[in-house]
Amino acid sequence: MSRNEDLVRWRLILGAPSAEALDRACGATADDLASDAALAWLYDRDTSNEERDIRQGGPGPSQLTVPEWINEIHRLFPKETIERLERDAVEEFEIHEVVTNPDVLSRMEPNETLLRAVLQTKHLMNQDVLAMARELVRKVVRELMEKLAKEVRQTLSGTRNRRRSLRKRAYDFDPRGTIRRNLSTYDKTEKRLFIKVPLFLSRSKRHNERWQVILLVDESGSMLSSVIHAAVTAACLWGLPSLKTSLAIFDTEVVDLTSQIQDPVETLMKVQLGGGTDIARAVQYGETLVENPRRTIVVLITDLFEGGDADALVRSTKRLCEQGVRFLVLAALDQNAQPTYDRDLGRRLVNVGAHVGAMTPGELVGYLKGIIA
Repeated sequence: MSRNEDLVRWRLILGAPSAEALDRACGATADDLASDAALAWLYDRDTSNEERDIRQGGPGPSQLTVPEWINEIHRLFPKETIERLERDAVEEFEIHEVVTNPDVLSRMEPNETLLRAVLQTKHLMNQDVLAMARELVRKVVRELMEKLAKEVRQTLSGTRNRRRSLRKRAYDFDPRGTIRRNLSTYDKTEKRLFIKVPLFLSRSKRHNERWQVILLVDESGSMLSSVIHAAVTAACLWGLPSLKTSLAIFDTEVVDLTSQIQDPVETLMKVQLGGGTDIARAVQYGETLVENPRRTIVVLITDLFEGGDADALVRSTKRLCEQGVRFLVLAALDQNAQPTYDRDLGRRLVNVGAHVGAMTPGELVGYLKGIIA
């Protein structure tokens, strides 16, 4: 019997309850059944499936170990599906062996989901596994930094002025000036403009107007993605002549990591997720770092669920804003930028001069440029 692609998909969605009705009709191959077994290993753990009559597992034990399951999904599924399965294993079903077993770690594709899992479970790892995990963290962080570093350099390396430059760099290209200069080469028949003389603008670097950026990052478990991107962002900002960057993480205590800011891997491996949160104490510590209030930007990354003194937090924020500090509260700093935070406390901070929102790392860089340019 020929294989029916649509029926095979339904067979994989519905799982074992559909076997009698669909196995023969869909013409499932050995690999299709192996795919079903791999999906069952993971998703039959979901008790809500019983209510929907899909993917119900039998009473017997699973026939796959974690390493075998990893090997099977890498053999059977495309990359996008593998990443989703691995993410669900770690985040939805908390199968910690996915990131604490060296055989499994060696097979997994480095990605941000895996990075979050490593940071959540590194306390379960022995030294050998931890060494592997650190290298995995390094690979993911390197990729994140490569994406952001170019944007940071282009945005904050200096502001463009209207003087012409002989240096032909793509991000200094002057499209309007180039069009005006080359209008004589417009071909009416082909309706195309031929550029003979591209124009570029120069960048002026304002070393004498150095700004201070103070990043205060909540290390509670719900802020993990934001912690990762804050560490990477801080490393990318470090060393820019126009900025002096400081980084501190906090729960009920504050740990200044500025001395390690150039190595976000070490920063992240020091993160201790969970515990209480004293945001007021973190902001009070940030106050002690301010050198020139009117040249300072404080970026507080937290969900604002304060375990300390909320009134003290509002007072400290008001004091900084009245001195001229730009105070930004980010409830999320990641690629999704979907905030979940204490909106009542957020409104109180806005009322004393703070800005509250959520940003991607690139948007934060743009925000900084808008202030210091």
